[in-house]
Amino acid sequence: MFRGIVSGPVHYLGWEVAQVSGYGGEGFGRVDCDVLVIGGGIVGLSTAYAITRAAPGTRVVVLEKERGPARHQTGRNSGVIHSGVYYRPGSLKARYAVRGAAEMVKFCAEYGLPHEVTGKLIVATERAELPRLHALVQRGRENGIPVRELGPAQITEYEPRVRGLAAIHVGTTGVCDYGAVAAQLAESSGARIRYGAEVTAVDRRPWGVAVQTSGGAVVRGRVLVNCAGLHCDRVARLAGDDPGMRIVPFRGEYFELARPELVRGLVYPVPDPAFPFLGVHLTRGIDGGVHVGPNAVPALGREGYGWSVVRPGELAGTLAWPGSWRMARRHWRYGAGELHRSVSKRAFTEAVRRLLPAVEPGDLRRAPAGVRAQAVLRDGTLVDDFLIREAPRTVHVLNAPSPAATASLPIGREIARRALAHLG
Repeated sequence: MFRGIVSGPVHYLGWEVAQVSGYGGEGFGRVDCDVLVIGGGIVGLSTAYAITRAAPGTRVVVLEKERGPARHQTGRNSGVIHSGVYYRPGSLKARYAVRGAAEMVKFCAEYGLPHEVTGKLIVATERAELPRLHALVQRGRENGIPVRELGPAQITEYEPRVRGLAAIHVGTTGVCDYGAVAAQLAESSGARIRYGAEVTAVDRRPWGVAVQTSGGAVVRGRVLVNCAGLHCDRVARLAGDDPGMRIVPFRGEYFELARPELVRGLVYPVPDPAFPFLGVHLTRGIDGGVHVGPNAVPALGREGYGWSVVRPGELAGTLAWPGSWRMARRHWRYGAGELHRSVSKRAFTEAVRRLLPAVEPGDLRRAPAGVRAQAVLRDGTLVDDFLIREAPRTVHVLNAPSPAATASLPIGREIARRALAHLG
């Protein structure tokens, strides 16, 4: 594993290894790679892909704790290529989603991956939602997105079974298989990807970083990129950095529509701007099935895909974070409604029937859930934009929920730019 002239044992990260000569005067020998990426979801793999294209010959290693790519947020979302209509003009989400949507369609076409540009409806079902719908029209136009305003009769031209007071049609929205995209990024990146390699310790030195995995292996790189998603704050602390936030996991529960013919495409409610969640919506995927959801309920573990999955240590960490309690006090009414819809299928059905009155409880069949890695600040604020922070020889991606999959190609380039700057 180690190359060079052995000059005696040295201890770091708590292990005795052979000290070698030949690297920057530090006596640690050659590193295993130039950039070491933690996380094999779509953001980490897009970063590896961007690095090798921007700087050919750069050695990249990706460490992923699961046995394959895209096992969590990337592989458990609704597969929507978001247009960028929701996001504050000038924000990273707005810039990267608009650019990323076009690039994602092009990427899928280039590699023959299943995708379709379907368009979508955002439907107001109550008068109180009309001002928010109009604000979305203005926001979409500021972000350079073509938006068409619709009345009730025009809604039925797109979706005969959907009812609403008004709607907007966003033509650039689409669907794809983000698991397939992630697998293609992994294959095309040229990076060395090590699966089953959970990071348990990080030691940052002047020459770079040394990372220990759960199997006992030590991997050394000149620069570390933290794309660990649900575990990004933990990895930041392992590296000795205070991220100033904690990941609070929210489970999104889905149903599958037993009568997919009720919906032609994608139908969304008008979102509440106070929350970074889009509400329960209907999504016809590339396989022709229609998924209904997600809601947003607290998960009892970072990978708590059901109420039966409880991770006491992780739950204790969430409860110990002051921001969790401040968030709960601020948004308890919203949270109570989400919990009710989680435990009551009838309540969930009623939420869907606001958009699609023909739906009955028997039309909804449980589908796999996802967990969103939501960054929460100490004061209880839910971070509403992508959050990237840097430390010596390190880049931390600390908030990358939806639309991160849509925006993954430009996000990857931005992270790659920062990582390569540390190499210089």
